[in-house]
Amino acid sequence: MLAKFEYLAAVVMTVVAVWRVPAVRYGDAHRRALWGGYAGFAAALWLSTGAVMAAVESVPVVDLDALLKHFASTSAIVAALTYVATSYGKTSAPAVPRHVAVSRLISRVAYKAGGVGVLLLTALFFTVVDRETTSDDFVADHAGEWGAAIYMGVFYFFPLVTTAVCGYQWTKAARRAETSSMRIGLALMAISMWMGLVYVAARIALIWVAVVAPLDPDILQNFVTATAVWMNVLFLIVAAGASIPTTKTAATRWRTWRTLYSLYPLWRDLMDAFPGTSLYPPGSRLREFTRSSTPIDVRLDRWTQDIADACNKLRYFAPADLLFAAEEVASSHAEFQPATEAYWIKAALLAAATRQPSPHPSGSLQSKPFIDTDSEAAWLVRVRGAYSAITTAQAQRLLEGAEEGLGAHEPTR
Repeated sequence: MLAKFEYLAAVVMTVVAVWRVPAVRYGDAHRRALWGGYAGFAAALWLSTGAVMAAVESVPVVDLDALLKHFASTSAIVAALTYVATSYGKTSAPAVPRHVAVSRLISRVAYKAGGVGVLLLTALFFTVVDRETTSDDFVADHAGEWGAAIYMGVFYFFPLVTTAVCGYQWTKAARRAETSSMRIGLALMAISMWMGLVYVAARIALIWVAVVAPLDPDILQNFVTATAVWMNVLFLIVAAGASIPTTKTAATRWRTWRTLYSLYPLWRDLMDAFPGTSLYPPGSRLREFTRSSTPIDVRLDRWTQDIADACNKLRYFAPADLLFAAEEVASSHAEFQPATEAYWIKAALLAAATRQPSPHPSGSLQSKPFIDTDSEAAWLVRVRGAYSAITTAQAQRLLEGAEEGLGAHEPTR
């Protein structure tokens, strides 16, 4: 059961860390610190799983997996503490509340304390901890050893402070949250921190009680297992608390991805016709959807502008009667206006391929009262739907008819 919880918690926390990757590139220092906490905890949880522990054992350092896990946990704790202290330790009041002053102090010393802690853990690990044989569970196998108790006491100092500070700040923030999703998310984060405080206190008590009075092996193992399950459950709660406030954002990003996916054929054809319109040459669909240099909402805004700019350039290659001809051909379509634009673009692209400007350029496409990028993109998705259904032969017939000044064209059914 414990092994399943360990893998589940590691996978879930990894998913959260991957989901938050954009914060590293586009977020501020606070969000990058929060991502560092998720990534560090994900690494620590993986180092608790049997598969990763077995892989680390190939390195000839006894119990190296425990040291690496404590390094990852310490870095995650420092990052989370920095995020909470700098995000919630703010006030505009003339008199600074005590909890804000304490948060500011913690944020200033967190990284220095973390660096000192890592050095101290390393020194203790290689000097006072008895590591003659590899342990399956570091705490259980080293219970009763004063060297391991000192080592673990130093390590647990960081989560002891962090869980108390984070639990307090997130509890207060949950009460002030303006939306229900944020309130629920912060409340879950606060609950997980108070659970973490109980976990740390229980582990500290265990290691020192074991030093003073040897414990029954079965009681010791059951206690260690119970607290390990408790810890993995609290990380699942952390993941839930971190995800709930972002559900609306996740839905928005998913809609944006779908919109970009739909617009790609239209955008690519126009950018191939006018290479200088876009900031970069269009790549394959896979390449475009794996770019990380630009936020997805910014990319959608650029694509809509690129399409509008390219359509404006098409006017100078399209014959004057093309728009009227396109309207006549599209008259049988349920979506008349999007189909009209789609026919016009498809035929105008064929005209632009000759690189011969029309002596009588086409008029502009009908202006539309877009209020934002999303509304413009939604319109272009409708245009792209009709555009993809038009064959090159149909567009060629439309172009030839417009060039000849014909007013009747066979509708596409």
